[in-house]
Amino acid sequence: QVQLVESGGGLVQAGGSLRLSCAASGSTFGINFVSWYRQAPGKQRDLVATITAGGSTNYTDSVKGRFTISGGDAKGTVVLQMNSLKPEDTGVYYCSAKRGSSYYWGQGTQVTVAS
Repeated sequence: QVQLVESGGGLVQAGGSLRLSCAASGSTFGINFVSWYRQAPGKQRDLVATITAGGSTNYTDSVKGRFTISGGDAKGTVVLQMNSLKPEDTGVYYCSAKRGSSYYWGQGTQVTVAS
């Protein structure tokens, strides 16, 4: 089992920055990749960014150049640095990890970007 806990959400003005953290614990050895998703009110959960165990990263087009995913350190923390935030970035951000054939999810953290 892998436990994931997100933190760092909050309210920020458009153009501001937030730093989200995903702390992993439990059976973290063998995690294939960690992703951040976001879910806006009334919408589906969408993939935002992914980092693999080898350090490769991938981003959805709308956040390229503004968001940076990093981590996989000894503490098992993955960070999503979000800059130049826009109102459309508002939503609940979830951390997800894939280990073997299993997917694990955190409880989510709210990000609200005011215009």
